[in-house]
Amino acid sequence: MRDSAVLHIKGRVLVGPGDELASGGVAAGSAANASVSSGGVAEGVRSELWVVDGKITFERPAGARDVRLIEGWALPGLVDAHCHVGLDAHGAVDESTSEKQALTDREAGALLLRDAGSPADTRWIDDREDLPRIIRAGRHIARTKRYIRNYAHEIEPEDLVAYVAAEARRGDGWVKLVGDWIDRETGDLSACWPRGAVEAAIAEAHRLGARVTAHCFAEETLAPLVEAGIDCIEHATGLTEETIPLFAERGVAIVPTLVNIATFPRLALGGEAKFPRWADHMRQLHARRYETVRAAHDAGIPIFTGTDAGGSLPHGLIGQEVAELVKAGIPARDALSAATWGARAWLGRPGLTEGAPADLVVYETDPREDVRVLTSPRRVVLRGEVVA
Repeated sequence: MRDSAVLHIKGRVLVGPGDELASGGVAAGSAANASVSSGGVAEGVRSELWVVDGKITFERPAGARDVRLIEGWALPGLVDAHCHVGLDAHGAVDESTSEKQALTDREAGALLLRDAGSPADTRWIDDREDLPRIIRAGRHIARTKRYIRNYAHEIEPEDLVAYVAAEARRGDGWVKLVGDWIDRETGDLSACWPRGAVEAAIAEAHRLGARVTAHCFAEETLAPLVEAGIDCIEHATGLTEETIPLFAERGVAIVPTLVNIATFPRLALGGEAKFPRWADHMRQLHARRYETVRAAHDAGIPIFTGTDAGGSLPHGLIGQEVAELVKAGIPARDALSAATWGARAWLGRPGLTEGAPADLVVYETDPREDVRVLTSPRRVVLRGEVVA
């Protein structure tokens, strides 16, 4: 049932560095302060906000008679920047299953999803005010027989530009490539696309106003994609001392999906009889995963949270992914930004700013002290309504 009361969120409201300015600044004498983490990510702390007609305001509404008080620590709705609504391990799913996936993310506090590739048409979700907001990358684009069956458009390089253009028009400002996959001839990971085809495809996406990201596990795949102008890399397990400076110089973001990388040993075990070289490679990538992400962070590479839910992984794991970033050695404030202020700014969506849609999550305790609290939201507010 929709809740029509004015909401009063009281306790501590964590707003990002850009949010403070948009909200009129953190007022002196209002139990508010600001801090900066070691990674340079700043957040302001305000003592309260209100939700009126589905919008955030930091001014007490005059004459409000039906006010619902919610106490706790408030964050912008969490961002899962790599998930797949409408997809399971076998391909596209029906609308009922897609709805359950989106609801599971909502219950976990993930209110903004970047859908990093799905064969299902999920635009009907945009008409549901009770479901998270989705930014779509259209359908995966993969090399023929070089990806999971029923997931992607499987094409050859001469068709890449045309398919990227089509998905740029179909998506919400993103296109998803499969940058590498197992090559059955070599028995290991290898790049899927020649340099010239990728350069032309990325240029076409940019001409149409879309950004491009790519699934990449292997080391050799990364430099050609970055030099071709790609905007983001998913997983990025193959980052090395040679490619990390290139990413940092170009400002190319990564979405590490550490909860997915945790499955590499199981995948390797299942495939080592047929592809022992690939299995050993996957184990190596897994073993250094935390070191890789920490080195990327220390170099200033933008990092955002994503779970890769919807393939073989369940939805609702965003809290665990933030905890994985902290386990990798990223400061808690920076890990929170990767799932909140920073991620929303990267995707062009507001956080907790004056007049913004009220998409927020309230917790019992300070998530900066222990990010594991993110797995247990106290209240979830979507479009100004308490939904969980």
